[in-house]
Amino acid sequence: MQASPTLSTSVECGDCPIRHNAVCARCDNDELEALEKIKYYRSFEAGQTIVWSGDEMDFVASVVTGIATLSQTMEDGRTQMVGLLLPSDFVGRPGRSIAPYDVVAVSDMLMCCFRRNPFEQMMTQTPHVAQRLLEMTLDELDAAREWMLVLGRKTAREKIASLLMIIARRDASLHLKEASGAMVFDLPLTREAMADYLGLTLETVSRQISALRKDGVIELEGKRHVTVPNFGRLVEEAGDDSDGGVFA
Repeated sequence: MQASPTLSTSVECGDCPIRHNAVCARCDNDELEALEKIKYYRSFEAGQTIVWSGDEMDFVASVVTGIATLSQTMEDGRTQMVGLLLPSDFVGRPGRSIAPYDVVAVSDMLMCCFRRNPFEQMMTQTPHVAQRLLEMTLDELDAAREWMLVLGRKTAREKIASLLMIIARRDASLHLKEASGAMVFDLPLTREAMADYLGLTLETVSRQISALRKDGVIELEGKRHVTVPNFGRLVEEAGDDSDGGVFA
């Protein structure tokens, strides 16, 4: 069963922190007004399940704040994290009523939601929404293919650096900044969650983070507050080109 969320105070579209990256990014004022009429907000606490795999999902949504994991569970109970939902990411699929993954809040979350049927109608009436959703879907496909390389060919150190690079780039994008030079962000995942996502052991994740810190690639305040003195060096540690490919 789907968790019972708590309704949250609404946010005006013009003041929304994900306005320039979300599914509504290309909308003009008239289109935003139409979306305002069908949107509502849901908040979830850290650890709360947003939807279970196989359940009917009668809404789609954009992540406004917070982060969630996408996971699949095999018949024998083994679970694999297959993706992350970061601010501005889209949850759910128009035309598909059944959730393919477990979606679980890692941190406290706020989501801008639309009932699936009205949103599907809006897509036919608002080309900018459909166009942006197509762009986001293709970006997600590219990212999934790139992640296959991360998991299949990169070393443990490169995997950790790649994940930090992705999070840093997304944080910069949300703040309309360029990913370069010194960067500061909060790591949204525990080391246990990082290990699950990267296919590593907890000990390996801790060891590699310590090595990156010792080598001056990153600085840590506590376990979550990360400073990257030189983003270019982090990109090199990830084994990527300087332009960063699809993770920009």
